[in-house]
Amino acid sequence: MRRTALLATATLLTALLPLGAAAAASGADDPAPVPVDRFEGEVPFANQPAEGIFTWGGDSDDPPALQLAARADAPEGAKVLSGTYDISGYGGFTHDFAADRPAHDWSAHKGLRLWWDGQGNGRKIALEIKDGGANGEASELWTTSFTDDFTGWKQVELPFADFVYRTDYQPVGGIDHVLGLTQMWGYALTLPTGAKGSFAMDDVELYGRADQSLRASVGTDAAVYPVDEGGAAHVRISVATTGSAPLAEPVTVRYETAGGTATAGKDYVPVSGAVTFPAGTVSGASRTVAVRTLRDRAAEPAETIPLKLTVTGAKAPADTPQVVVNAHGLPYLDSRLPVRERVADLVSRMTLEEKAGQMTQADRGAMSAPGDIAGYGLGSLLSGGGSTPTPNTPAAWAQMIDSFQARTRATRFQIPLIYGVDAVHGHNNLIGATIMPHNIGMGATRDPRLAEQAAAVTANEVRATGVHWDFAPCICVTRDERWGRTYESFGEDPALVESMETVVQGLQGRADGSDLSRDDKVLATAKHFVGDGGTVYGTSTTGSYTIDQGVAKVTRQELEKIHLAPFTEAVRRGIGSVIPSYSSLDIEGDGKGAVRMHARGDMINGVLKDRMGFKGFVVSDWNAIDELPGDYADHVRTSVNAGIDMMMAPYSYKEFSSTLAAEVRAGRISERRIDDAVSRILTEKFALGLFEHPYADTTNAPAIGSAAHRAVARQAAAESQVLLKNSGGVLPLKTGQKVYVAGSNADDLGNQTGGWTITWQGASGTHTQGTTVLQGMKNAGGNVTYSEDASAPTNGYDVGVVVVGETPYAEGIGDVGNGNDMALTPADQAAVDKVCAAMKCVVLVVSGRPQLIGDRLGEIDSLVASWLPGTEGDGVADVLYGKRPFTGQLPETWPKSEAQLPINVGDASYDPQFPYGWGLTTLTRIPTGGMAMMKVLGVEARAAERRHAAKAGRALVGQARLMVQEKAAGRGMTAAVAKPFADADHLLLSGRYGEAVARLTAAYRAA
Repeated sequence: MRRTALLATATLLTALLPLGAAAAASGADDPAPVPVDRFEGEVPFANQPAEGIFTWGGDSDDPPALQLAARADAPEGAKVLSGTYDISGYGGFTHDFAADRPAHDWSAHKGLRLWWDGQGNGRKIALEIKDGGANGEASELWTTSFTDDFTGWKQVELPFADFVYRTDYQPVGGIDHVLGLTQMWGYALTLPTGAKGSFAMDDVELYGRADQSLRASVGTDAAVYPVDEGGAAHVRISVATTGSAPLAEPVTVRYETAGGTATAGKDYVPVSGAVTFPAGTVSGASRTVAVRTLRDRAAEPAETIPLKLTVTGAKAPADTPQVVVNAHGLPYLDSRLPVRERVADLVSRMTLEEKAGQMTQADRGAMSAPGDIAGYGLGSLLSGGGSTPTPNTPAAWAQMIDSFQARTRATRFQIPLIYGVDAVHGHNNLIGATIMPHNIGMGATRDPRLAEQAAAVTANEVRATGVHWDFAPCICVTRDERWGRTYESFGEDPALVESMETVVQGLQGRADGSDLSRDDKVLATAKHFVGDGGTVYGTSTTGSYTIDQGVAKVTRQELEKIHLAPFTEAVRRGIGSVIPSYSSLDIEGDGKGAVRMHARGDMINGVLKDRMGFKGFVVSDWNAIDELPGDYADHVRTSVNAGIDMMMAPYSYKEFSSTLAAEVRAGRISERRIDDAVSRILTEKFALGLFEHPYADTTNAPAIGSAAHRAVARQAAAESQVLLKNSGGVLPLKTGQKVYVAGSNADDLGNQTGGWTITWQGASGTHTQGTTVLQGMKNAGGNVTYSEDASAPTNGYDVGVVVVGETPYAEGIGDVGNGNDMALTPADQAAVDKVCAAMKCVVLVVSGRPQLIGDRLGEIDSLVASWLPGTEGDGVADVLYGKRPFTGQLPETWPKSEAQLPINVGDASYDPQFPYGWGLTTLTRIPTGGMAMMKVLGVEARAAERRHAAKAGRALVGQARLMVQEKAAGRGMTAAVAKPFADADHLLLSGRYGEAVARLTAAYRAA
């Protein structure tokens, strides 16, 4: 039976509804339903500013495919909106009202409802509405959800009273945090992730009459009230109204202590009663109810005392407030005991479900409710890229994490959460944080001490916001620059990566973990184990990716020397956690073929834990086990038995913990394996001091983005600049010169900071605080004129500076072949051509990997690889104007063409544009004496090597480098120069100073 398209009156509506829908129809006194979408074609597929439906997603595969399809069983009209989806990150669709017309007023209605064709899959469908602001894409988002736990068509009602302010994402940072309903711009629907699916829906409409419960709500000042045994909790009950208007009708709140694990009369004094807020009561008025606990002196786990609230005349709190008698007297709470004893005591007391909870990590924005933290005993939460509180400030971060941490107080053993973020180049999710150069730039500095200082700044700013755990550093060895994660690597040489692992101490402090409880240190993570930087182009099967998450095909020797070596160093440095790679590993001759790393127990258990002696815990990557073969139980069993201790299951956290427990009970995962995993996790929580101090220590918050921290980032930006060519000594610039500045990346902070900045993919434009290259040049005293596209007249200038390169991306989204290449954009090419034809010119390449620029190299006087220097453009200006010398060296080979890829130091055939380790310098005297001097340097280098005099050895090799570069720069690069030059840099990093000078001598002879 089908509904008529006419929606004239409530009476007519009820008469024409199917029987099931008629029972839910609006009351006789309610206003008639108002259509929002009938899906008959009246709303087109379009974007702002026009009215329309459009799709979106985390990457190119995530947006669903939609159509308006005719169906005989359509609940309303002839057509329904149907679609298919296969979402790995996030995806859905939006209906925005036209931005050039007035917003809609929904305030007269009770809520929004729609027809949904149920699949009975139990998956959550999130729906958000857009309130206030300039238009649908600059509005405030409020969200609720329903569960697809039925089959066939069903009308789903979503009262406005159930919508909550969205805390994980707000397009404009939030407006007034009030659901006003008088200026509505449409709705959006988020589809489930992790498995292919289809859907159909029809007839979105407004229904019912608004009541006071929509405009008035009752809340408490906390969800959990922990008290020591014998103490009293004071629960403040308050009433609030939309727009802070006085109550139009009375609100009554009845309360009583009921249920929970504490015993009335033994553990607490029961209370009950009622408070009334009369009509006319001002918004914000409150009353306090005291709950007194009793002392019995016995050692006990925590006990809960729910204070049940029954509200009349307003919306009730989302959570029943709980008074909690803190756990006390148990050995694991005694900070005087060794950590091993505390861990053993706690594990011995835990149930299987509690252990499974500790092994589960959810994303803050994916939790169905904050109460799930205690309900599922979650061990960890994370903020994925761009998953931030609103407003995105240090105080809001700390408050958010503290609110989550408070929920753990309502569990038996009050085990604190460990909260993680991807702070991969500073606290990069936080607006105003100090953003360092990405790892590729840090590798160019060849300065391990500076890398440690930069990591220490990051740790300081991260811990000051309440975050304890950083999913960094990435110690991958990138072997193919077509990889979208190239910039996350320190370089192509494992020796270089190992040398930069001082960042582990910058983040964690001393290798024995004794500094982890400090207010300026965090748990670090080595990622991605193992071989993610060595995947073969074209082997990825993830969406439209070409190389990320592909297959690393290696010999056993290549695996050991290139990809495993940095992890050996990380373990030696005391790394606290490890993330396996999404990619697969195919080891020649082992007979296994390509196996996903999350399933390789031979590598995780056998190599990492057993052979290397890793004592921390292994956490999966984001939803990574979903890519394993078999059903979900297979995924859980395989990955846990392979040695993964905690599962990053951002959306499927409930399913993971329950499946894990079921697999243990079935005997397919041993209790010993579970106890080992939980013990590893708890050990790090104790080391972090979380049991004694679970809440944020914001002592260092004033230093976030401070001048002292930015000074470190500025130095890192300066040292990361690699001078590839400098004909005629154009650099350094002089402040008296008239400089013409052009190019897409000269004045774009977002392009300069790259991916993993404020959001996962990053974005062009200004989204945080910092200084662009252009502004840095002005700050340096430069006499500059800026024309992005070089359209302004070019006559009358001494020199031009053209800043070109890439726009932001992250992971496989940035793979070459996935909508990306390594050539400059036509606009950047045109700017280079015009400026370099008119004057002496300097070209800066701001990018996450080398760019193919050989066809223009002849017209460029000076070429600089700027990488992604972070927020401190002043550092780039420092080397441009000679305040600091250029000292950076290529962390990766700079190819002549894409056909050469992959090309790396040590290759038998090696003929790049610029070799690994190349980097001209300024303001430094270059030794003279030709081959005679090279021989002297070789003798002294071998002597330094025998004495283990590292500083002297490095200095001697450095002098030989400068001699080779000066000679080669004047005559042009050849393979005969490039190969020994690159080999020498690897030998230098390996401590083989004599051999390094010998190779440089060969390069000098060939130049």
